[in-house]
Amino acid sequence: MTINCKGQLLDLEKPKVMAILNLTPDSFFDGGRNNNISKALKKTEEYLNEGANIIDIGAQSSRPGADFLEEEEELQRMMPTLEAILQEFPQIIISVDTFWSKVARESIAAGAAIINDISAGSIDEKMFETVGELKVPYILMHMQGTPTDMQKNPQYENITIEINQFFAQKIQALKKIGVNDIILDPGYGFGKNLNHNYELLQNQKFLGFEKFPILVGISRKSMLCRLLKVNPENALNGTTALHMLTLLGGAHILRVHDVREAVESIQIFEAFKNPKKINLNDERK
Repeated sequence: MTINCKGQLLDLEKPKVMAILNLTPDSFFDGGRNNNISKALKKTEEYLNEGANIIDIGAQSSRPGADFLEEEEELQRMMPTLEAILQEFPQIIISVDTFWSKVARESIAAGAAIINDISAGSIDEKMFETVGELKVPYILMHMQGTPTDMQKNPQYENITIEINQFFAQKIQALKKIGVNDIILDPGYGFGKNLNHNYELLQNQKFLGFEKFPILVGISRKSMLCRLLKVNPENALNGTTALHMLTLLGGAHILRVHDVREAVESIQIFEAFKNPKKINLNDERK
């Protein structure tokens, strides 16, 4: 459960927090909030101060119904901010949320360390080959369909078995070309209705074949908002509750909008898991 991030070894035995930094104008929760360099730098500093282990930068919206940006437009939106963040915070681990191989290649060359691909190589057929050449960790996400049509009418016979079959096929292809650090993302909310999402959550512990780390991205998503009848702005409490359930289900990375709350969830989870290791000196402070 250790991944090599351009020479930095990240141990995932204790869950880690990946902070979402959207550079898009139209993401479902924070669209437009970080879409210039000054705002992005300020938000990155805030995330790091709150305990983020990874900053996940995305320049393309993957909300339901979103249209694709072509790779050149995505690069124009992403690269100046990526370069500015790495200049200001050179030691941090950056993940780039993209399904274009050219964006992956140029962002890794600029100093990013991880590729986070919601399409699992299905949109750009060169993505697997590129990640194999770059020798970087790869986040492999399950999605039925594409962001444009994924929520129209998703169907599964047995969602857990089908996602594990999907992962097995993709892992085999990645291993053949030398990709060793593979992180699995079940893709909550991507081509899944409310029933699918909660069935998958209930069975999350069966994903990954006990060999691969699991990343979950459920922060302020519709699987919360529709159930609780709230908007994303009021979904933090539900997000925190779901984070604890995903940790109990074996999650190794929480991909989040709210870092401090996620860090606290992990601290509570670690205390629950290992009560004898709680530092009583910290309790007295």
